[in-house]
Amino acid sequence: MRLAIVGVTGMVGREMLEVLSERDFPLKELIPVASANSCGKTINYLGKEHEIISLNDLLARKVDLALFSAGGKISKEWAPKLAERGIKVIDNSSFWRMSENHKLIVPEINGKELTNEDMIIANPNCSTIQLVMALAPLHQKFGIKRVVVSTYQSISGTGKKAVEQLENEEKGVIVDMAYPHQIYKNALPHCDVFEDNGYTKEEMKLTNETKKILDEYIDVVATAVRIPVVRGHSESVNITFENDFDLDEIRFALNQMAGVVVMDKPQKNEYPMPINSYKKDEVFVGRIRRDFTQKNTLNMWIVADNLRKGAATNTVQIAEYLIKNKLL
Repeated sequence: MRLAIVGVTGMVGREMLEVLSERDFPLKELIPVASANSCGKTINYLGKEHEIISLNDLLARKVDLALFSAGGKISKEWAPKLAERGIKVIDNSSFWRMSENHKLIVPEINGKELTNEDMIIANPNCSTIQLVMALAPLHQKFGIKRVVVSTYQSISGTGKKAVEQLENEEKGVIVDMAYPHQIYKNALPHCDVFEDNGYTKEEMKLTNETKKILDEYIDVVATAVRIPVVRGHSESVNITFENDFDLDEIRFALNQMAGVVVMDKPQKNEYPMPINSYKKDEVFVGRIRRDFTQKNTLNMWIVADNLRKGAATNTVQIAEYLIKNKLL
């Protein structure tokens, strides 16, 4: 396996390297790719130094698979160029996600949709991945009609500049702002840009991507909030089902889902928190309880590491699925 990572010096790119090493990914050659500022520098992977090259240089190299985490503009321009050369691309940007001609994949849910013909595969948004991981087994058993989700998203979802803003605000230093307001000791109901309907792009991603992955007939409405946590997204979710349910059945269905961990003992103060998910690949679910105001309706709380299952881990899992099923 000759594997390229495009955007290797970014937060998700570095996390991809860590996930690949932890999972013993079968690499013959690692080809790190980044912007002109990083070209010529090296990155260490499993004790070996690898020189960072440019995308132009990548076109001349023999590559089997490229993992992209360099933003939508780069993916739009370069993913098709690689695909034309027979190189499969798994893209972590938002550019290809809602394209009718490209699949949006969470391997545990819809990996079976992948075929040899899929040259550009989209990785869903971080907040979507953890949501659908918990919804999928429940939709299969009880039929989901409507989902109302409020997110509490960490600043690493924005990137390095946001982390630097929080760190500097804690020290009382004024620097370049990743956000229009202070994030330290604050909560911003503003993830990504606002659209004409009053919702942000992040909120509409939760709606549109969930429909594409799970079921176009599920109604999803979201409020996305940025909080001063460095890593780990949390979601408060209200779900209305077609059919009634028993709470033990809900917990059983979640426990049966690969990659989901139920942490639901509130009497013992056990419930998911971002600190529980740090550097972990699982999606944690707790605070499971009936909505007593609405028929066939459930409340629960979902937490995951947005840089792991929300980005790097899901990307690597797609790659593993391609290898296992001989789709490369």
